Amino acid sequence: SMVPEFDVFGFIRERSGNIMPGITPSSIHTSADGKHVQIGANGDAIFKRFMLVIGREDLANDPLLASNDGRDSRRDELYGVIDRWVNSLPLQAVLDLLNQADVPVSRIFSAEDMFNDPQYLAREMFLHAKLPDGKDFKMPGIVPKLSETPGSSEWVGPQLGEHNAQVLGDLGYDAAQIARLREDGAI
Repeated sequence: SMVPEFDVFGFIRERSGNIMPGITPSSIHTSADGKHVQIGANGDAIFKRFMLVIGREDLANDPLLASNDGRDSRRDELYGVIDRWVNSLPLQAVLDLLNQADVPVSRIFSAEDMFNDPQYLAREMFLHAKLPDGKDFKMPGIVPKLSETPGSSEWVGPQLGEHNAQVLGDLGYDAAQIARLREDGAI
């Protein structure tokens, strides 16, 4: 909504952390086991189901929270309630309960989660590469995966500063100027 907000109203949205201004609740929360989860319960019926599953019938049935405008005006209160609930349970319990209640929820993967996820591995989301010193490492795979043109990575990129002399030469620096920059630690 950032583009039409600006185009129609001249409103410039500023940073707001994880929340989506005007869309409540829709944010990232941390579970008891330190995992992160995105919950998007900003639809009127979804919000009600969400509040019922977390044991907040009072909020589910509050007429002031029946629409997004009312929820957004009380977003700090609602996010506090949600944060406390999510933080009281391990991630899998949060996912199970919200999936059963048809509340949009998604785990946010850490790098460690990605490295161990069967889907990431099956989709070849990591490429194996070697650093110039011979050390093996993984780097992001090619996205999207296309059957006829799957893409590949031929190298890991240049060494830091590998092209300095060429670029600076193209900009008009002579060899003495480039040497001075190198001696001064600028390159």
